[in-house]
Amino acid sequence: MTALTELVSEQWEYRELLVRMTARDLLLRYKQTVMGFGWAIFMPLVNTAIFSVIFTRVAVIDVGQPYPVYAFCGLVAWNFFASALRFSVISLTSNPSLVTKVYFPREIFPFSAVLVALVDLGVALVVLAALMAYYRVTVGWSLLLLPAIVLVHVIFTAAVALLVAMGNLFYRDVKYLFEIVIAVWMFATSVVYPIGRVGGRLGAVLALNPMTHLIDAFRAVLLEGRAPDPAFAIASAASVVLFVFAWMVFHAAEFDFAENL
Repeated sequence: MTALTELVSEQWEYRELLVRMTARDLLLRYKQTVMGFGWAIFMPLVNTAIFSVIFTRVAVIDVGQPYPVYAFCGLVAWNFFASALRFSVISLTSNPSLVTKVYFPREIFPFSAVLVALVDLGVALVVLAALMAYYRVTVGWSLLLLPAIVLVHVIFTAAVALLVAMGNLFYRDVKYLFEIVIAVWMFATSVVYPIGRVGGRLGAVLALNPMTHLIDAFRAVLLEGRAPDPAFAIASAASVVLFVFAWMVFHAAEFDFAENL
């Protein structure tokens, strides 16, 4: 407990550096782009259109609500997770001079990637609100639970971000393997179709995926006007435990980072 308190205290001490790193990464990501923040919503909209054709025209499924809203909500939540990890995985290896020559908490790099993705999530949620208005999907009291769900989503994403950033530093194969894993993980999650429809042993295995429960929680409070299922509470507890574990492991290993760059 003392070690965790020290980590939090040190992170708070360097909070201004985290803000500056996040601002730098945000500017670099959209520098010299025509669309700017439009890229945060372009791919979810394109994927929504593609999957809407597939699941409303070819392999029709009933999700209990307008499919484009269902799909876009899932894609917005998923893209935050995938985008944060995509930049986190190379966050240490792409900043060798800072990692090796200047002391500050190295977890600032993956945390910065998560915060940049969080800004993109905020932009995408505005578009989701417009899409919900277009399809006349009303919101209720459950909207008050959205900040808590976003917080859990950030905690889980930050935990995985720490692990992949550290893993790629020691084993460069991780960044290549990551693209395969993230693609498979998406289709093993309730992003564009309900995983609950999958039965048997495969369905039981897929039900263990915490990302499914996080995305289902987004849909519950935004589209269905209700509190998340009890599985979300389990996923929340697991996210906190994983985050503490990942942060401890990351901190213990950072003294060897310079030797691997």
